[in-house]
Amino acid sequence: MADPSSRLLTLLSLLQVRRDWAGDVLADRLGISPRTVRRDVDRLRELGYRIESLRGPAGGYRLASGSELPPLLFDDDQAVAVALALAVAPASGADIAEAATRALATVRQVMPSRLRARIDSVEVVAAPGASVVDPDVLVAVSEATRQHEVLRFAYASPGEPGDGAPRRVEPHAVLARGGRWYLLAWDEDARSAADPEAAGDWRTFRIDRLAPSAPTRRTFRPRPIPGGDAARFVAARFKGSSTEDVWPCTGTAVVRLPVARVAPFVDPDAALEPLGPQRTRVTLGSWSWTALAARFAGFGAPFELVGPQALIDGGGELVGTLQRALDGH
Repeated sequence: MADPSSRLLTLLSLLQVRRDWAGDVLADRLGISPRTVRRDVDRLRELGYRIESLRGPAGGYRLASGSELPPLLFDDDQAVAVALALAVAPASGADIAEAATRALATVRQVMPSRLRARIDSVEVVAAPGASVVDPDVLVAVSEATRQHEVLRFAYASPGEPGDGAPRRVEPHAVLARGGRWYLLAWDEDARSAADPEAAGDWRTFRIDRLAPSAPTRRTFRPRPIPGGDAARFVAARFKGSSTEDVWPCTGTAVVRLPVARVAPFVDPDAALEPLGPQRTRVTLGSWSWTALAARFAGFGAPFELVGPQALIDGGGELVGTLQRALDGH
C-alpha cells in the first residue's frame, strides 16, 4: 500500500479524470478498503476540495465543478507522461518543438527534486516530420470541430497552384497519424465513388495543407461516422476501403528469405510464417492486385505467388507492364 500522502495524490488524480467513481472501484484502484477511501475523501475535504458523495448501492464520489486544484499536482506516472509528451512533440507534426522545450523546462523547475530526477531520466530524440502544422491552424480547426461549426478554408492539393481550392465542410474529427494531422469532415460538394449521384461524402484533409478562413459561425448537427470510430474509419480510407480497416486486396506468397529479413519491411498487419531457414510465407495487403504483386517483387528475392487467383493474374499484368516499360528503351 502506498504511503498516505502519495495515496491522497493518486485519489485526487483519479477524481480529476473521471466525473463519477463508485466507492468500491476507487478502493480497488488504490488497493485499499472502501472505509479507507471514505477517510481519504474526508481528508481531501478538510484540505478544501469539494467532493460530493453519490447515492447508490456502493456509494460513490464526484469532484465538484469549480474546485480549485493546485497547479502541477503530478504523481510519478503523470510526471513521466508529461515529460514524454513534451519530448516527442517535434514528431507530432505540429510546429511546437521550441514551445515544448520551454514548457518542459518550466514544468521541471517547479517540481520536487524526486520528480525532476524522474523527468531527467527520460531522454528522447524525436525527429520532426517532413511537414508541420501551424499551431494556430490546428487550434482553429479543432475549435470548429468541437463547436460543430462549418469550416471554410483554402486547400492546396499536391501540384495545385496558388492557395488551393476553397472548401466548405462540416468538421467531425481531428486526428494525428504517422506524424501528420488530418481533418475528417463531411463535404457537401464531394461525390461518393460508390454513388456519384448522391450529394456529399466523407473526406480526409491534411491540416498542413489548409488555410482556414474567417469563422462562419454556422453550426451543424454532427453525422454518425461510419463504424462509430473516426480513427478506424480514416485508417480504412487510407487502405482504400470505405467500411473496414482492411486492405481491399490481400494475398500470399512464399519469399525465399528468412523471416528476420522480411519482417522489417512489412506492415504491422502482415502475417509471416517461417517455412525453413530461407523461406517465409508472407500475407500482405494493398490497393490493387498488381500493386500487391509488386510488393512481393520488392523484397528483391525469388518468390512464388500462392493466391488467390486474382493475385496471380495481377502478377501477370505486372510482368506485362514491366515488359512494355523495358521495350520503350
